[in-house]
Amino acid sequence: MGLQSRHLLGLEGVSKDDIHLILDNAVSFKEILKRPIPKVPTLRGKTVLNLFYEASTRTRISFELAEKRLSADTVNFSKTGSSVAKGETLKDTIRNIEAMNIDMVVVRHAAAGVPLFLTKCVDAAIINAGDGMHEHPTQALLDMMTLREKYGKLGGLKVAILGDVAHSRVARSNIFGLLTMGAEVMVCGPKTLMPYGIDEMGVEVSYSVDAALEWADVINILRIQLERQGKGLFPSIREYHTEFGVTKKRLEKMDKVITIMHPGPINRGVELDSDIADSENSVILKQVTNGVAVRMAVLYLLSGNEGGEESS
Repeated sequence: MGLQSRHLLGLEGVSKDDIHLILDNAVSFKEILKRPIPKVPTLRGKTVLNLFYEASTRTRISFELAEKRLSADTVNFSKTGSSVAKGETLKDTIRNIEAMNIDMVVVRHAAAGVPLFLTKCVDAAIINAGDGMHEHPTQALLDMMTLREKYGKLGGLKVAILGDVAHSRVARSNIFGLLTMGAEVMVCGPKTLMPYGIDEMGVEVSYSVDAALEWADVINILRIQLERQGKGLFPSIREYHTEFGVTKKRLEKMDKVITIMHPGPINRGVELDSDIADSENSVILKQVTNGVAVRMAVLYLLSGNEGGEESS
């Protein structure tokens, strides 16, 4: 059984059944990753293009490793050193590459909507690895897998998303996915880092870290994305840490254990302290491990799906 969609462009509109299907398959693939030889011939004969127009460490390595574990042939593209520097358009780049018989494309781009655009240019299955400030679906899926492993469920969990919500594609995908799966979601951060209309997405909104911690079972802490911001959204890094940083002192005030998540990369000493990132309540490294399994599941489920509609 495959997904209802030929592509994974985001989690907005993706059904609960499809999310369950991806997560269940990811559990099976995680078992494969524990074997002495963690490789299966599932995608032998398939060719996957990793089309990265933005810098990436975890996502790119995770997709590449997932593809190799599934025995796919991989082609890696980066903007640096390509014909893009000579003026070649995205449309021409992807069409020339597809002429080499590519089956799937994993794309990351600074512009929102590029994965959707590619579905109109080529016949290959498209997987969104992050498009601007729109969505990052596989990150949200690995976050949900990590939470389901720990709690045995997603329904009823209270998840607070803290930080630079306005510029975060991870936050958007998590909101769509978690709400679909029955979790409660709160967003928290400075008013200047909250997107317009966020309260219409079905989430609670708070501007107090202490209130968010008091409410939450889980806190997913976002990186301050200075590269996407204009100037003046908050006075200084030091003040941000004072007002919104997750510290040991803050957590010790809470009469409960709160699970700590972060999509990475971490700005230690800014959004959270090192002793919190490395604590026993942190599942940050488990998120990284689960990323490979989730991406294996997505690649597998899209590799032979000929029908369905595009996921938005």
